[in-house]
Amino acid sequence: MRSPKPVLALLHGWGMNARVFDALADLLAVDFEVRALDLPGHGGRAALAKNTLQSWADDLAQQLPDNATLLGWSLGGQVAMRAALDHPHKIARLVLLASTPKFVATEEWVRGMAIADLQAFGAALLADPRATLLRFLSLQTRGMAGQKALLQHLRQTLLAAPQASSEALAAGLAILHETDLRADLPRLTQPTLVLHGALDTLTPAAAGTWLAGTLPAAQHIEFAHAAHAPHLSHGEAVAAAIGSFAHG
Repeated sequence: MRSPKPVLALLHGWGMNARVFDALADLLAVDFEVRALDLPGHGGRAALAKNTLQSWADDLAQQLPDNATLLGWSLGGQVAMRAALDHPHKIARLVLLASTPKFVATEEWVRGMAIADLQAFGAALLADPRATLLRFLSLQTRGMAGQKALLQHLRQTLLAAPQASSEALAAGLAILHETDLRADLPRLTQPTLVLHGALDTLTPAAAGTWLAGTLPAAQHIEFAHAAHAPHLSHGEAVAAAIGSFAHG
């Protein structure tokens, strides 16, 4: 009798939905029981009564079996890190894809987005949520070869499930604005694979380098020609890296 496949959960980023992992899930399905999850208020899920990084991390942990491998992309990576810190029995291994401990740049943290840019996103989101999300998608592929095709794929993914609620979008922006996990990460002892694109303009590659150097048990792979969505532009390489990491 064959042993069951290990569970690999995938958590998307701000404004997106679980369908963004369709292609990656197909590549990983041979070796894993893949579960692509939606954040609260995204992909047709209702928002929580309280929408914070902590509540989203607790919600995530409730959906996982013990000893799962968890991949978090971008904002999903911040939720995954918080869940791994607070529910270590649930998460045996962690994959951080284009993620960061602190999204917003400050004088002493230059590996992030300018606060003025994030505030502009918030104002635009209130005025025109759909157009703002589409502009956000263009930032995820900026500077890449094949940007047009990748951008079209992301747009199709965004439209493949119900749009995130305005409440969830605002909560996600607040989490991106406020979260700073740097002081907590030395306590995150699970084996972690940090995957980053060298061309990422939303979560700079330097953030991935910092994560890999700070986490106690981290491996680091940087894709020279990828931006903020390596799982779309370099899916086979990402899947191979995850497979090697999880079975190593």
